[in-house]
Amino acid sequence: MFKVKTYNKISEKGLSRFNGGDYQVGADLEAPEAYILRSHKLHAEAIPESLLAVARAGAGVNNLPVEDYTAKGIVAFNTPGANANAVKELVLAGMLLASRDIIGGRDFANAQTQITDAADMGKLMEAEKKRFAGNELTGKTLGIVGLGAIGSMVADMALAMGMKVAGFDPALSVEAAWRLPALVERKENLQGLLACSDYVTIHVPAIEPTKNMFNSDSLAAAKDGLVLLNFAREAIVDTSAVLAALESGKLRKYVCDFPEPAVINRSDVIALPHIGASTAEAEENCAMMAANQLRDFLEHGNIVNSVNFPVTTMGPVEGYRLTFSNQNVSGVLGNVLSIFKELDVNVIDMVNKSRGDLAYSIIDLAEMPTAEVIAAVQAVEHVIRVRVVAAK
Repeated sequence: MFKVKTYNKISEKGLSRFNGGDYQVGADLEAPEAYILRSHKLHAEAIPESLLAVARAGAGVNNLPVEDYTAKGIVAFNTPGANANAVKELVLAGMLLASRDIIGGRDFANAQTQITDAADMGKLMEAEKKRFAGNELTGKTLGIVGLGAIGSMVADMALAMGMKVAGFDPALSVEAAWRLPALVERKENLQGLLACSDYVTIHVPAIEPTKNMFNSDSLAAAKDGLVLLNFAREAIVDTSAVLAALESGKLRKYVCDFPEPAVINRSDVIALPHIGASTAEAEENCAMMAANQLRDFLEHGNIVNSVNFPVTTMGPVEGYRLTFSNQNVSGVLGNVLSIFKELDVNVIDMVNKSRGDLAYSIIDLAEMPTAEVIAAVQAVEHVIRVRVVAAK
């Protein structure tokens, strides 16, 4: 039986993926093999020796000590794309709020509590509505920074609304490129994107290369009156540079999902309380995807959507399966296979993948590996962790 420890409130649709007979799930489990969580920060928590995998029900993993997990052979999963539609729809809402003074108009209407006659209120609204005039999105250019699961959906939406779309992504994968609509104009750098866009929306992860990606230098290239939308992470934007750009008129509006004191109560800032993925559907999708990935790993050793391990999969376990992770140096797999030959272990099938400094192997064996075999593999230089997965 596998123990899965939960943090935060996880959707029941996700937790129901863990079969009651094979899994024990709860917030107070000792020696768990897996964690499933949302935004709980784990950096300060001790890592139990039993832990094999951690699944974050969401895209960002800055709340996980990923490097520490990698060093211990613990797989860290996320759920890219599971909340993409929720974020896409909020991007649309953000653009509409920035282009039409919907909030100002609502506040003005709600403030007219002294008027009791409907006809009088109607006359006032007609007289004052020009104060809240805006502009349409159709025909404007939306720049998208990051063309992955969310960015490609935002591009589809914008094109359907009659907008022009430009995109910039220095790390665009082949899979993401296939998803991208053909009408998206690819830009070679951020400055080129900013210079041609009326709106720019950010959909890249918060990693060292993207920290303060939007700063005084990059924003200097922006088209005057740009609306900047940040539903990714706060670290990607230098807030002081954004405020300076708002003061100068380089930026017309800043829409963000990460309020901080410097941007509160500004008429040119729309700050929301980190609600990009806060829909019932997104929380369910993320939880189900995280649970499915944990199950596939715990039961079969397969890895998909890990942020630290390579994608590595084989079919269902037919007999006995041994997996191991190792530092990605030459000779490790050969040394393991030599042990199998020496100890008369019959290999049925295998797959070996690498990612950066880490490698991972799945090997199907004809018989259950003995304690001697497992200990010998674990003792191979550069091997991090060895695990045996048996067929049900």
